[in-house]
Amino acid sequence: MSIRFAVLGAGRIGKVHAKAVSGDPNARLVAVADAMPQAADSLAALWGAEVRSVDEILAADDIDAVVICTPTDTHADLIERFARAGKAIFCEKPVDLSVDRVRACLAVVEAESGILMVGFNRRFDPHFQAVRAQIDAGAIGAVEMVTITSRDPGAPPASYILSSGGIFKDMTIHDFDMARFLLGEEPAWVSASAACLVDPAIGELGDYDSASVILTTASGRQCVISNSRRATYGYDQRIEALGTKGMIAAENSIEIADERGFTRPPLHDFFMTRYTQAYAAEIAGFIAAIRDGTQPQPSGRDGLVALVIAEAALRSVKERRAVNVAEILP
Repeated sequence: MSIRFAVLGAGRIGKVHAKAVSGDPNARLVAVADAMPQAADSLAALWGAEVRSVDEILAADDIDAVVICTPTDTHADLIERFARAGKAIFCEKPVDLSVDRVRACLAVVEAESGILMVGFNRRFDPHFQAVRAQIDAGAIGAVEMVTITSRDPGAPPASYILSSGGIFKDMTIHDFDMARFLLGEEPAWVSASAACLVDPAIGELGDYDSASVILTTASGRQCVISNSRRATYGYDQRIEALGTKGMIAAENSIEIADERGFTRPPLHDFFMTRYTQAYAAEIAGFIAAIRDGTQPQPSGRDGLVALVIAEAALRSVKERRAVNVAEILP
């Protein structure tokens, strides 16, 4: 039997997830909700779904699961409401910008025995999954250092910055989750440096557009993260893991060497095209968890820990010191 879905939010990421749901043979997109009627109408018509209100979706017997793609400040409330309604929930990161609010929300999900998955899509990227698989297989021995490069092609508008939560909670949070995914141990210390080098307007809003972070685990394993809101050559996403036996890396694309020399295709323009396969795979993973009656990964707890690391990074920048994660999440 197909899992029957509703997508809440018909914006950029809502369109991506609606496509993934509709393209999965084990799912069916039943309804779309959005505060903007035209956006909801357009997305619903594209995939043969109905337009319904959030309240109608909550009460519907023909919807098993929801994908929350609404603004961040609505996520926690919607998660709680749909957990109480008995629907499986996939929510784009972050659950909320407040650590305390996320903890309260997850307590409701636990009390309702709810199913919640948080959208850290990069875990599902085929290249990054291959790195993790090789680590699990022991190909490079015990991981000692991880390097993550994550650069956007251009800075977002000021209107986005105002509601995003800042670079660490909006952009680097994906890298914090990837660091946990690869290190095999939880980061204990966070040391971050950040500046505004791309767009002065971002700095005027109290945010940063260029950041470097070092995460250190209790045993000394390290992850170095490089972030920028400007990469004139395209959307740059790379990871490398160094272990006791060797190194494994995932680049943006495949390099070809022949009589003409070394060549690579151009980078993707942004995340919608770079992570197309990842978005489809994470929805497939969510569907499989619903069908199997298991808790999907990444979990609400994963979302909480990544947010805690983001909070520690921001505190590190402001206070110019290394921050113990236990200061924020004992």
